[in-house]
Amino acid sequence: MSEEGLKELRNKLDSIDNELLKLLNERMELVHQVGVLKAQSGGAIYRPDREKAIIDRLDSLNKGKLNRKAIEALFLEIFAVSRTFELPENVAYLGPEGSFTHQAAETRFGAMSSYISIGSIKGVFREVSTKKARFGVIPIENSSNGIVSDTISCLSNYNLKIIAEVILDIHHTLATTCDKVSDIKRIYSKDIAFDQCHNFLENFGLDEVEHIPVESTTKAAKFALNEPNSAAICSHVGAKMYNLPILFENIEDKDNNKTRFFIISDFENASSGNDKTSILAKLPNTPGALVDFLTSFNKAGINLTKIKSHIVEGISIFFIDFDGHKDDENVKKIFEKHKNSIKFLGSYVKEIDDI
Repeated sequence: MSEEGLKELRNKLDSIDNELLKLLNERMELVHQVGVLKAQSGGAIYRPDREKAIIDRLDSLNKGKLNRKAIEALFLEIFAVSRTFELPENVAYLGPEGSFTHQAAETRFGAMSSYISIGSIKGVFREVSTKKARFGVIPIENSSNGIVSDTISCLSNYNLKIIAEVILDIHHTLATTCDKVSDIKRIYSKDIAFDQCHNFLENFGLDEVEHIPVESTTKAAKFALNEPNSAAICSHVGAKMYNLPILFENIEDKDNNKTRFFIISDFENASSGNDKTSILAKLPNTPGALVDFLTSFNKAGINLTKIKSHIVEGISIFFIDFDGHKDDENVKKIFEKHKNSIKFLGSYVKEIDDI
């Protein structure tokens, strides 16, 4: 292509960018007007159901090169910027900067929100409960390692609501200043990451070197950078944060390794028409109690998508997900029948059936 032809294309791109900037500013002005009305009525600022409906509509209209994932990435950032114009958001999340939970938070709240790194799941719940943070982001389960016990315990003990779920693909890297695998004498990582990369470590003889568990994969990258003959199993983001060279990528045993996160706050969602509801059930210790409870859902035509037993303070409870919203008529009947056994945790837009 000639220099003149390239210049013409760039001029067209500049013209489109100018128009995009104008339209985005117009959108922000309308967002401000909506924010004023919401403030007067007490409406929620973060509406995952509304955001999903917009993305669904745009995807259905799409005739160009953008796929749904690209549309979602672009507009989730626009939504996040829009919300900061309505009300600055403090978002508490588990772990240091660059952790997988931090990444999950940024997929929904964007780069302009104010993030608060918290060292424990209980701490995240406490920050939201005391209103120091508007939202909290915590892991609930991993496809390889199951349910996160601390999250279940906090959902039981705090009166906060799940307002959204985020599903994140979990990929690990082996990052090190060493040029060769044989130079590595110790590896830092979170204990769960060692488990998820067992096959890789064994295949490369790294199951024989010293494994040092630390509180986060991001901290592992920091240690590996400063210690000779060390490596870290960490995220791509964590390695880049410390300019730690990546020797291998995607070293996890399972190529469908996913973690599900909850976003918690102090309000409830309206129905979106495609919802999931989470509850905790504490059933009487009598014969047939569980069967009777589950039969109620079957008779009501409610699809249970997850049932996990858990012990909280010595008491057996069940964490349950099902399709539907708490305001659906068939769900209301279940809640009324078992009102002494159910703690409602939240109804929110369904991102995935299960992991």
